[in-house]
Order: sequence, then structure tokens, then C-alpha cells
Amino acid sequence: MSESPDAMPNTHTPPAPDPARMRVVSWDDPEATATMAGERDGLEFIQALAAGDVPPPPIVQLIGARLESAVQGEVVFALEPAEFHYNPIGSVHGGIYATLLDSAAGCAVHTMLPAGTGYTSLDLSVRFLRPMRIATGTVTCTGTVTHLGRWIALAEARLEDGAGRLLATATSNCLLIHA
Repeated sequence: MSESPDAMPNTHTPPAPDPARMRVVSWDDPEATATMAGERDGLEFIQALAAGDVPPPPIVQLIGARLESAVQGEVVFALEPAEFHYNPIGSVHGGIYATLLDSAAGCAVHTMLPAGTGYTSLDLSVRFLRPMRIATGTVTCTGTVTHLGRWIALAEARLEDGAGRLLATATSNCLLIHA
């Protein structure tokens, strides 16, 4: 595809790297974590993730979230908003919201599953209600199972700031994968 003659060339030159705005991300082998997931019942596995006994998945390490707690049918993630989460208009990108909401809903479902049963998200419906910025402070995302059937689970997730103000909600249907 060729550019039109009226198109302005991109003349933005990136600034020299600022060490305060650099980030290095490392992660553990996701296959090893996935193997551990298949060997334990869901609640035991998710609680081991929360306790740090099992390495977190790469996506959690990439965005800087942490799994705070897990009980049967409910999990809580936390995130400290940072500049690297920002979109071009100066607030946290909707994809970060969606990642937290999807993770909380899916992990809540996982807490209800026997060893050897997995899941995958079929859909995620997100409603954005308030902006999130660095000044928002630590946010929590709680996922809760509302229905667990033989093949489909329904979960809800709520993303809130430290004062309990609702930032976003989501619902997710998950397909259960039986071994």
C-alpha cells in the first residue's frame, strides 16, 4: 500500500532512553507452570500461585500485577498503575483493565475445577466506568464465579480503587475442558 502524496512523513525521533522509564521483564517457563496446573485441583493451584509457591504466568509479570488471594469461587488481583500502562491520552490503557478482569474471572473459575480440568475464555464483556491513572493508587480486581455447569462457567469481575470506587466490570463465559 503506498502513501498518498499529501501524507506527512513521521518525523518523530524518540528521545534517548531515560533509565527511570526503562523496564526489564523476566518470567519463568510457562510450560512448567501449566504442567503444575494440570496436576493439582484448581483451588490448590491458584492458592499456590497466590502464595508464590508456583511461578506466576508471564502476562501477570509483564503488566506487574499480583495475585493476592484465592478461595473457592473467588480470587483477588492487585495492580499499582504505572506509566508503562498508559495509553496516548494519559490514562491506563483499556487492555490492562481487560487483562486484569479476564485474569480474575478465569482464575475464579479455575478455583472450582478438579485436577486435570482446564478452561478457556469464550468471551469477555467489559464495561469501563472510571479512568485509572498513577494517582489512583493500588487497584484490586475481584473475580467471582456465578455459575458452574458441566461445560460452561460464568464469572464476574470488579475492578476497584482503594476507596472502593468501581472502575470497571466484566462478565466472562469460560469453556470447561475435561481431560
